[in-house]
Amino acid sequence: MTSHTAQNHGQNVSIAPLLNDLVETKHASSQKATTADEIAAALSLVFQNQLSPSQCSSFLTILRTTERDREPLVLARCGQAMREAAAQVDRKALRNIARVRGGKEGSYRGGFCDLVGTGGDGWSTFNVSTTASIVASSLLLLSKHGNRASSSTSGSADLLQAIRPIAPVIEAVTAKVLPSVYERSNYAFLFAPTFHPGMRHVAPVRKELGFRTIFNLLGPLANPVEGNIEARIVGVPQEGLGSIFAEALRLNGARKGMVVCGEEKLDEISCAGRTHCWRLVERPNPAFRGPRDEEDEEFTTSDEEGEPRSLIDIERFTLEPSDFGLERHPLSEVSPGRMPEENAATLMRLLRNELPRCNSVLDFVLLNTAALFVVAGVCDSDTSDMGHKDDGEVIRETGPGGLRWREGVRRARWAVESGQALASLERYIEASHAATD
Repeated sequence: MTSHTAQNHGQNVSIAPLLNDLVETKHASSQKATTADEIAAALSLVFQNQLSPSQCSSFLTILRTTERDREPLVLARCGQAMREAAAQVDRKALRNIARVRGGKEGSYRGGFCDLVGTGGDGWSTFNVSTTASIVASSLLLLSKHGNRASSSTSGSADLLQAIRPIAPVIEAVTAKVLPSVYERSNYAFLFAPTFHPGMRHVAPVRKELGFRTIFNLLGPLANPVEGNIEARIVGVPQEGLGSIFAEALRLNGARKGMVVCGEEKLDEISCAGRTHCWRLVERPNPAFRGPRDEEDEEFTTSDEEGEPRSLIDIERFTLEPSDFGLERHPLSEVSPGRMPEENAATLMRLLRNELPRCNSVLDFVLLNTAALFVVAGVCDSDTSDMGHKDDGEVIRETGPGGLRWREGVRRARWAVESGQALASLERYIEASHAATD
């Protein structure tokens, strides 16, 4: 804690002064308001099991009622605290793997990507982000961060564990073995309880509170490989959260990404209508004085106080299924979501290319996969040589944001129809079993 005095009571730390200040000041604009760093420091005590249940409950409740948990800087700092408390991955090893195995194309530099939603939209749709992440791993390195269901019938972990005939061993993919998994596979599922063991201390409090807290927002900001993420799509269930999350990502150092919210308050790109988008766009900084051709994407400048190599803008626009060359499908056709076993069966039918071409679930997945391809930058390429069944005919037509959404769908269809998406899942399953040896 910084300006607030933390008081030790046995193993617990009292944050009573901070709680009092949060109640009294309420808004960050107040001169005496509790800072984002102080809030994050208090949150870090949760992961160390150093807050009493009553103070933890009060803390989460006050953040919610004062809406301090809707401030970009608070979310960014708390996401950082959560990542620092997580199991630490070997970032250097992951960077080396990306350089060797990452398939650079267009403006995609071969880095890791994520496709994730906050949840809580109430629609309980088919597991589109998990399925789309698997399809996208045919061309991208994917670090899918997820958990079991909390507000739906089938979470990402539930879906993967229901795959037949052989399911991945999701608990076996730990921080220690993650590099070896990526030596075999483009895809890895980062199971939240494995990478964030400190979250078990707050689980009883969250269950008793019964309402969504800051932890329901932090998942997309707490990917354990955050420092290695090149591109991501984050879904939010309220339009008002879009700009907040986009700014939180920018504050976290993200350079390439997009926050989306379906007009139906859906934390995915909607197959039924409009989707609001906030895209992070990296632009050269004219004030930067370092070399322009540095191959290390983490390079900025040797002067810590100097100008950064690039600047990040946030562009806002809307998308429709027609921008992707696809038809609209009512959400009733992709929700309510089924139990994990049924969703897993649908996943496997999709990956085996057994669904009809205009199937609503297939189109829903193609939309979201295509968007990640576009945001990652592979669709910027004017050539295409993906392999078997690729006709090489790049669709150069652009849509909202000046981007090639239809080209994203062409590549997503290829991933399914060529069998590469299924092959990618199978390699991940094999790698997860190998991690248990």
